Amino acid sequence: MFAAGTDTIYITIEWILTELITHPSVMSKAQEEVRRVLGSSQSVSEEALNKMAYLKAVIREGLRMHPPIPTLVPREAMKVTELEGYVIPKGTRVFINVWTISRDPMYWEKQEEFWPERFLNSNTVDFKGQNFEFTPFRSGRRRCPGINFSTLTIECVLAKLLLAFDWEVPNENKNEVHDISEAFGINTQKKTIFF
Repeated sequence: MFAAGTDTIYITIEWILTELITHPSVMSKAQEEVRRVLGSSQSVSEEALNKMAYLKAVIREGLRMHPPIPTLVPREAMKVTELEGYVIPKGTRVFINVWTISRDPMYWEKQEEFWPERFLNSNTVDFKGQNFEFTPFRSGRRRCPGINFSTLTIECVLAKLLLAFDWEVPNENKNEVHDISEAFGINTQKKTIFF
């Protein structure tokens, strides 16, 4: 349980930092918000995090584009079920591909673009399990028990990193096209590391 929690947290942070570094305007907005809310304080509190709407949007967008676990834990059909014209026999193991659903143009505008602004609208989807087009933590009774711990940890770590450091691609690599493709497995890790 401990390994599953830490592995997915650091993968999520790594992906979000990668997206921020490759999208400097988004990085600037996130840093401006963190630095404005925290001011001269060097500690990040839950109260301060609640005032960081753009940081939360960046995290949601990172989870949408790069869910740490691309397919949910398999489920088994308890009875014969018909779903959109398909008959699923009893005992069939069903895998839900969160990665594909999170990039489905039927649900997402600019689905291949890192665009945190999509989550700034208060009427938008959330990852708590009620919006099935966005379930990086699963939903229902089998939702991740560490959802609150992991989101708070990710928010704190990213806020501290954005407060203390100016992240960018090194000068000698600025003109290169960086490979940010994914290596699929149980977790969605980066195929190559460029920073």
